[in-house]
Amino acid sequence: MLCIPSPSGAEDELARFLEKTMNDLGLTARRDEAGNVIGDIGTGNGPVVMLLSHLDTVDRPLPARREPDRLAGRGAVDAKGPLAAMICAAAARPSFPGTIRVVGAVEEERLSRGGEHLARTLPAPDALLVGEPSGWSRVVLGYKGKIDVGYRVTRPATHSTNPDAKATEAAVAFWHGLLDALGSERDHGAFGLPAATLRGMHGDAVEARLDIDCRIPVGFDAASFADRLHACANGGEVTVVRHVPAVRSGRSDPVVRAVSAAIRRCGGEPRPTLKTGTSDLNTVAPHWTMPMAAYGPGDGSLDHGDDEHITIEEFLKGVDVLTATLDELAAAL
Repeated sequence: MLCIPSPSGAEDELARFLEKTMNDLGLTARRDEAGNVIGDIGTGNGPVVMLLSHLDTVDRPLPARREPDRLAGRGAVDAKGPLAAMICAAAARPSFPGTIRVVGAVEEERLSRGGEHLARTLPAPDALLVGEPSGWSRVVLGYKGKIDVGYRVTRPATHSTNPDAKATEAAVAFWHGLLDALGSERDHGAFGLPAATLRGMHGDAVEARLDIDCRIPVGFDAASFADRLHACANGGEVTVVRHVPAVRSGRSDPVVRAVSAAIRRCGGEPRPTLKTGTSDLNTVAPHWTMPMAAYGPGDGSLDHGDDEHITIEEFLKGVDVLTATLDELAAAL
């Protein structure tokens, strides 16, 4: 998987490879209209457990290589490692009393097009586990949401000494207005607080554009926030490019409990975790209501970095935990 580049929008080769591989491993695999690859295994008479991860990576090539104790390459952690572990775990449980549905979704890193298509076209499973790097002994209860904001403003050409605000100055004022609209307490590291990143700023005195990434907590009032942005636009154009609500499960959630029990069975001490990024858990949660959590081997701090890798021991532990999780869910559901 690591040897097949799959940046967002170019996942077809990896999807074809995994369709064949899953069929070879005993799953019944296909690809849907969006390009997602879906493989089913089990007796078919019982609950449906979906293991959902994503095929795509960021578009920063990183050669695949194997070292004595680890595998390196783009996607080793985010999220080919978790997806591979899910496929291995599902293949190890052909007699599951129901259906294990493994999904590799497209474009999670960009617009979550694959996850949106799944939520619109498939019936909700009875339980959902999203494959993202958590570390083999952690289970993820929730993710912050996000609001992507675009801003464009123009001003008449004039001399730099003219006291009227130039486009660049209006853009700077809008950025500070957006921070005020988020509130006085902002922290990227705190699950319960919003935060913003100015991802891009382009322009001059005549035209300026901003690309802003806002991370938001559970219960954030997105409509009121958008109203405040329009109020401080100062003649500019505000676009809410994408809104993904935050999501959080409780510790008593059946999937959280199943993963926690599996971690204990494999010799670990489960550590419930909240993440400040987003995942396909955010994408499907507004459409589906069922027990859900996220789990996957790998160190999430290596996401998108130049040293992205997963240790072989970590990967194999993740396979063991996922296999045990399926056993726990078979009993619980």
